[in-house]
Amino acid sequence: MSNSEIYLLAMLLIFSVPYLVWRLLRTDYFAPLVIVQIIMGIVMGPSLLGAVFPAYHQFVFNPAVVQSINGVGMWGVMLFVMLAGLELDLKKVWQYRKESATTAGLSLGVPLLFGCGAGLLLLGYGGWIGPKARDWQFTLGVGMACAVTALPVLVMLMEKLQILRQPMGQRLLRYASLDDVAIWGVLALILLDWERVGRQAGFLLAFGVATFLLRRAMVRLPAGDRWYVALIWLIACGLGADWAGLHFMVGAFLAGVVMDADWFEQKLLDMLFKNVLLVLMPVYFISTGLRTRWNMGGTAVFFVTGLLLFASVGGKLIGAQIAGRLLKWQAGEASTIGWLLQTKGLVEIVFANILLDKGIITGETFTALMLMAATSTMLTVPIVHPRLHRAAQTGLVQQAGS
Repeated sequence: MSNSEIYLLAMLLIFSVPYLVWRLLRTDYFAPLVIVQIIMGIVMGPSLLGAVFPAYHQFVFNPAVVQSINGVGMWGVMLFVMLAGLELDLKKVWQYRKESATTAGLSLGVPLLFGCGAGLLLLGYGGWIGPKARDWQFTLGVGMACAVTALPVLVMLMEKLQILRQPMGQRLLRYASLDDVAIWGVLALILLDWERVGRQAGFLLAFGVATFLLRRAMVRLPAGDRWYVALIWLIACGLGADWAGLHFMVGAFLAGVVMDADWFEQKLLDMLFKNVLLVLMPVYFISTGLRTRWNMGGTAVFFVTGLLLFASVGGKLIGAQIAGRLLKWQAGEASTIGWLLQTKGLVEIVFANILLDKGIITGETFTALMLMAATSTMLTVPIVHPRLHRAAQTGLVQQAGS
């Protein structure tokens, strides 16, 4: 078979297998299609399908095909996250800056402390800390892995729950975006990459200057030119953020945040969002799973998974509850926000893969983190959906802010 035929065969598997599992098994309530796509990506990866059918896996997902798939997936998630950033109203960010900083800090800090506690506990047993890690690096790495919120998956779940453009969705975007920037900054400290820390500061400074120039230029451009300039801006921000070690998804989100949605026709924005969701995002979810190598380990992995799940979910919920008390939220808001913010998914996979590659964690720890991420994400919709339904009866979801 030619390379183009093998590529199309891989794309056929990427789009058909998750869809058939999702539709035939009717998993939508506890595992929406996005979650099935993530899981199927891992199943089709080198550690499962590659282990059972190594020759077939190497034939279909050869390096050239995987590289092409990764390129499509990377572009898709950049567009998707930029559009999510466009949904965030900067005026509301500034108006509710105290509430946003308080909630983001607590929703990151409390699970971080819980996760660090779990990491300290694991240090007493062999097989969890990586060969190149110091104790504090392992502890902080596990803690931050428990504090992660997966922004792309959160956006897709909010779209499914129909709250993305409601005040609740805007609040969650504010909290998750602040945490996302902090996560990659802390990763640079864990890896002792001081050059990367300097690059991050330089990128943020340059980004501020470029944003000022962009906003002055965009209002003077014809409507048709704004779309093309927006794509150039997206690529430049993604490149700069990735070079700085903040990850290209952070750059893509920031690129969207500083643009105004009213620069573009809302109907076209909606159409682009739906097309990216349908055409490109499945490729990204599968491509991430294809790069994931994990080792199931022994039964102890499941006990550690439970420990990490408690630290992650419990930490997010407690952090949100503390924020709710400080900010005097209505009854039920804190638990809903906490459950949505504990969504892990893809960012957890990327974060944990870096820790594994750098020797901070072992394959067994990576497996426990993956199981924790899948479980926490699958819990989100079944728990949040009925809460939102009840909240809608009292007007909670329509509330604008703190």
